[in-house]
This record gives sequence, structure tokens and C-alpha cells, in this order.
Amino acid sequence: MSPETVVPHQQRDVLSDEEVVTRVLAGDAALFEVIMRRHNQRLYRTVRAILGGDDEAEDAMQDAYIQAYRHLGQFEGRSSLATWLTRIAVNQCLSRLRKQRHIYPIDTELEKKMIENIDDARPGPEKQMLNREVRRVLELAIEQMPARYRSVLILRDVEGLSTAEAAEALGMSVEAVKVNLHRARTYLRKALKQKGGETLSDLFAFEDPRCNRIVANVMAIINTL
Repeated sequence: MSPETVVPHQQRDVLSDEEVVTRVLAGDAALFEVIMRRHNQRLYRTVRAILGGDDEAEDAMQDAYIQAYRHLGQFEGRSSLATWLTRIAVNQCLSRLRKQRHIYPIDTELEKKMIENIDDARPGPEKQMLNREVRRVLELAIEQMPARYRSVLILRDVEGLSTAEAAEALGMSVEAVKVNLHRARTYLRKALKQKGGETLSDLFAFEDPRCNRIVANVMAIINTL
């Protein structure tokens, strides 16, 4: 299959992750594209949260997908495919950070508190302008956080993973996830003081050109394996 081949939307939408994995392992390598397109947004947000830059995040994602493809037979279904892929991507990021000697220690104390949802009732263009400004403030604040805060925040509050799922994906204890999430939310709350309107789900959007580029690059490599 050439990297330009398009997998039908019907297959992408109907097949479960487990069914796609089974078919890829049976020799239908083209369906690995379904896995990538289905999980690109989550992996991009996670990887970018750890590494802090678009270009390096893109490279790390491609390497993670190649590793996942090579070891797809090791996916046993004990966790979701999303968690399994996230763990591979996180390990790829940590490997890169170790080379840069930027690894942060993990905290162990237990704290808890939830960030308040921000609601804004102002109408039309005014609200849209405010939303863009708040998103800019949010993204800047997240980029300035320590990596351990960013990664936990993205997985829990943006991607909606449970505490246990985030802990498994990041290789942290459940208590460490709770501590780092509380600190990340506190950090954001300070950055967003007197701001309102944007939701975390809109952060670090994964545009189609980047998605298509990653898919094409990975599929081109897979076709040579």
C-alpha cells in the first residue's frame, strides 16, 4: 500500500480497536492507518505536553507508531489500545528527555482538589475573541509547567482518562498522578484568574495537515518493513 492510500471511513468507524489489531497482525498492514487516525489527537496532546514543541512531538509520535507496529503482537488487550499506545509514546518522550537530561523527579504526597469549570455567557464574536485569548493563556501556562504536570493534566482533564489509566500510561503511582494533577490545576487556576470561556478539550488542536503527514510518513516506513 502506498502512503497515499485512503482507508474507507466505514472501516475506520465500524471496526473496534481489537478488530483492527487482529486484521493488521493477519497481514492487512493498511489498516494500521485506522489506528493512527483514531488515536492521533490523544497521542499528539500527550507527547506535546511532555516535550513542549510541535516538531519534536511529531517526530516522537512517528517513532512511537513504528515501535507500536513492530510490537503489535505484544498487545494483549489487558488495557485499552489507547493506553498501550500512550505508554509507548510516553516512553519515547522519556527516552528523548533522558538524552537531554531534563527528567523531573516524581512527587509522592497525596493531595486533591478539582479545577472549577469556566463558563462564559457573552454572545457571538465577543465570546469567540475571549475564547481565543483564554486558549492562548491556557496553552502558554501549560507549556510553562514542568513536564510531569503537563502530561498528567492532558491525560486526565483533556483526554478524560481515569486516574488509574493515566498512572498506567505514564508509569506513575496513582498517588503521584493525583498530586501532579492537583498542582497542574492550581497552576492553571492562577493563570486563568479573571479569564473565562475556553475549555481544556480545545487545547493543542491536531490539524489535518499534521495528521496526514504523520500517517503518510509512518505508512511509508511500514511498507518497507
